[in-house]
Amino acid sequence: MLKLSDTWNWYYDEDKSSLMLEISEDMVFRSDLPRKVLIESAFTAQPFSVEDADIYHVFQDSVKGLPLSIPRQAELVLKAVTVKRFHKPVQPKSWFFETQSAGYQPQEGEIVELQNEFNTGHFMVVESSETASIVISVSTEDFYLTGSKVMSFCEPIKVMHDRMRSANAMFCQSHIQMVS
Repeated sequence: MLKLSDTWNWYYDEDKSSLMLEISEDMVFRSDLPRKVLIESAFTAQPFSVEDADIYHVFQDSVKGLPLSIPRQAELVLKAVTVKRFHKPVQPKSWFFETQSAGYQPQEGEIVELQNEFNTGHFMVVESSETASIVISVSTEDFYLTGSKVMSFCEPIKVMHDRMRSANAMFCQSHIQMVS
């Protein structure tokens, strides 16, 4: 996984129409978030903040148990930080998903399960509010919202909490050791 540094910097690349995170002279993370979903501060160069680093660690801990390669885990964590920091507020699109629970309140970084008539998928909570959360897909396989509309790896969507079910237990790494 990437090692955090105080030299990381956010900037918007007009030529590539993308928000970028400069990690080193040789490495840049390119966000694929459309310009229309970015808040105004995304267009001003700025350092990777202490708050960014804190949430980076939360997300990093959350993805360790996922069946993803280390580079894909790094991509997922960086995309989650980008969405948390720079995504505009949006309305939930819960109609794509079936109701699963009542009174559920997920935490940021938690892995949740969403399902509909086409499939069941796993998502990471990136930003949690009182009744809904922005989540991103943690699966490298497409998630079908409808027969023709799909979500890809790391793609964000806001969903009401009653559509979610915790899936953390499926991906927890066990640190229990047997002793005699």
